[in-house]
Amino acid sequence: MTGSLDKNGLTEEEFLRQYDPDKYPKPSLTADIVVFRQAPGEEYPSVLLVRRGGHPFLGRWALPGGFAMRDEPLEATAARELEEETGVKGVDMILTGVYSEPGRDPRGWVASAAYAALLHTVPEARAGDDASAVRWAPLVPGKDAAFRLDETPDENGRVLAFDHDRILKDAVRRIFGLGRTGK
Repeated sequence: MTGSLDKNGLTEEEFLRQYDPDKYPKPSLTADIVVFRQAPGEEYPSVLLVRRGGHPFLGRWALPGGFAMRDEPLEATAARELEEETGVKGVDMILTGVYSEPGRDPRGWVASAAYAALLHTVPEARAGDDASAVRWAPLVPGKDAAFRLDETPDENGRVLAFDHDRILKDAVRRIFGLGRTGK
């Protein structure tokens, strides 16, 4: 009802004309993608990782992902970033979580929608855009039956850059129904 008046006596059109979009701070939006593959004959799944070619976390392994463009749905961001960084395209993904913990990205306030997919083929992956390398990292069973990366954490207890350890853990739970969510 465009003609309805709010408590200040304004129509929606009048309200929008005077609305200040800078009144509230805005986060940057990103999409992170967890692509699992478990081809026939493989005992455990693997996850697609990219080596970061720039700061922050230069040289660290991470999930593919990146910033949304203005007027781009986050599902499109996920597909675009996956293809740009790894060459993998045409993957059906599901939303597995939204991550907005303060400090999750040292560049500032960044909220991310995480998507996941399980492939039963082994697509060729190649590094592109801001990824200096890609690899399929094998997962192994961990405590409480969840899959995990079999790698040594850094001094902060992280295997992957940013909060990607948590995103991976949540995606494992969502795709394979294993483990618990959380930090």
